[in-house]
Amino acid sequence: MTRRAAFSGSVGNTPLIRLERFSAQTGCEILGKAEFLNPGGSVKDRAARAIVDDAERRGTLRVGGTVVEGTAGNTGIGLAHVCNERGYRCVIVMPDNQAPEKEQLLRALGAEVRLVRAVPYADPNHYQRVAARTAQEIPGAVWANQFDNTVNAQAHFETTGPEIWAQTDGRIDAFVAAAGTGGTLAGVSRYLKSKRDEVIIVLADPPGSSLYEFVRAGTLKPTGTSSITEGIGTGRVTANLATARIDEALHIEDRETVRYVYRLLHEEGLFLGSTSGINVAAAVELARRLGPGHRVVTVLCDGGSKYLSRLFNTTWLEQKGLFNFAGGNTRNPGNAWGNARVA
Repeated sequence: MTRRAAFSGSVGNTPLIRLERFSAQTGCEILGKAEFLNPGGSVKDRAARAIVDDAERRGTLRVGGTVVEGTAGNTGIGLAHVCNERGYRCVIVMPDNQAPEKEQLLRALGAEVRLVRAVPYADPNHYQRVAARTAQEIPGAVWANQFDNTVNAQAHFETTGPEIWAQTDGRIDAFVAAAGTGGTLAGVSRYLKSKRDEVIIVLADPPGSSLYEFVRAGTLKPTGTSSITEGIGTGRVTANLATARIDEALHIEDRETVRYVYRLLHEEGLFLGSTSGINVAAAVELARRLGPGHRVVTVLCDGGSKYLSRLFNTTWLEQKGLFNFAGGNTRNPGNAWGNARVA
């Protein structure tokens, strides 16, 4: 009997779920990679495991060492689990504008959380830069550096991409996903293109991010101002994203992200976070553009429980002007039912 480490051995091999309502409405088969079923609850478990594995192989992370990372939450959660499994200290630097449930969960997992003010990447006090300095200050520490450590993308090239290819029997027309570090999109796109170059790779991008314009015109320029989404959208091309093979981009407004989060809940029975919402909104838009008979795969990144105080909170949605897109039922803010541009 083969035995695997409790956490690390359970990462990956997630199912590919057919989204029945959206498939029926578009005439395409829309499939979601159920990454919320990873043991740490998100797609980021893959990068977390791979980064720690790599640091151990290279000898930079040793017994009693510390893993430091700057993260919006999910990568930190994955790292905290891996550190618990292997006996490392975990220090997480997180911007103070993220859902409080993420901080609470990280602390419950035993990570040391250091909140910093949310500032642009160019600012020396940006959470990624603070994490890099923190790792230098702690003896025996390594900086995970998920944004520019290409072990991240390689993990998806070696696991997520092959899983999708096998689960679709190689019958896939398009893959669509948002990008934060760019690791998932880069690794999966490279693998799928290596198997069949005609597979269309599409970036789903939220307001405030510069990647839509980068794909469309080669210039880093924000589209809109800011977004309710967390951990995706960026003003720079990371080392991971630079390896991606992207054909097109879709700009998805927050109202569509919220609409699809609630549609996933009440039409598909899936309680998911905002990145899943933007991914599925883009997958549906892409399916409509491609026409009936195509197969589109996207990523269902994490569950909704980390967003209860925001995405699933009536008052918060009203403050953001998004309540009506979640259904507008004040007795039950979760009782809900596109505006997109393509490059």
